Amino acid sequence: MVFATYIAGQTQFPEFTLVLMLDDVQVMYYDSVSLKAVHRSQSNSSDDNGAGIFSDIYDIMKDRTFYLKDHQNCTKGLHVYQKRVGCELLDNDQPGLFLSWDAFNGQNTEAFTFDVAKRTMQINLPWMRIKGMGQMEWLHVKFLYEHVYHPVCMKTLRAFLEKEKNTVMRKLKPKVRLFRKPLTDSQGLQISCLATGFYPRHINLTLFRDGQPVDDDQITGGEILPNGDGTYQMRKSLVISEEELHNAYYKCTANYLNLDNKLDIAFGKENYVLWSVTIVTGGIVCVLN
Repeated sequence: MVFATYIAGQTQFPEFTLVLMLDDVQVMYYDSVSLKAVHRSQSNSSDDNGAGIFSDIYDIMKDRTFYLKDHQNCTKGLHVYQKRVGCELLDNDQPGLFLSWDAFNGQNTEAFTFDVAKRTMQINLPWMRIKGMGQMEWLHVKFLYEHVYHPVCMKTLRAFLEKEKNTVMRKLKPKVRLFRKPLTDSQGLQISCLATGFYPRHINLTLFRDGQPVDDDQITGGEILPNGDGTYQMRKSLVISEEELHNAYYKCTANYLNLDNKLDIAFGKENYVLWSVTIVTGGIVCVLN
């Protein structure tokens, strides 16, 4: 996936920046100051082919910004054009969707989806109507997406997947903790369930009270956050009274990678920690306070 930003106006940032991502790993960077496509693994290594493609994206975004500024009568001030475009490789090693989104000053200006298997396209390109693009130009754009952009994207994806497969294909199980702490500003307690150290980032973490999932509006947290080592963490917390802790059974369940493995950790009604682990495939490490 390419994330590109063009800025029209004076800032401390480069006029154009682009980041190339393989899943959640940055593999290449380019900007309008250096005009070099720099690899993640080798900071001094540049790619002339990548620089040429990124330079084309730079020129396209600059050109479209000109038309959009004129159309919206906003020739003065700071304006930002953003592009996100990429392709997918499925588990069966077949191409998935080719996707593209553009936005100008926070408003969507383009959306494009190409399904390689079905040979179908879903397109919303209002900027073309702004520019008054003719039929021949429109056919040229369709040709570029289908026969140039998508093949180049897939070739790039496969090349970086081979280089970075030990990073993006790794599977690390979470370490899960269920703990409580008193709240200094009240008589209550905060129960927190923390799963950390997992990769990739997909996980289901659920807090239960007496066997029923706690309503989302009572829970804080739940965002997946990055760790410094490239893994992820998720924390969910619930504020309760001391009486609620004694009179109810609280459990945290972690399900990871859609496998048949589940980790349960619980506080019992007698105010002690209970835990049980069911593992069918792989392993989960449990650390308790």
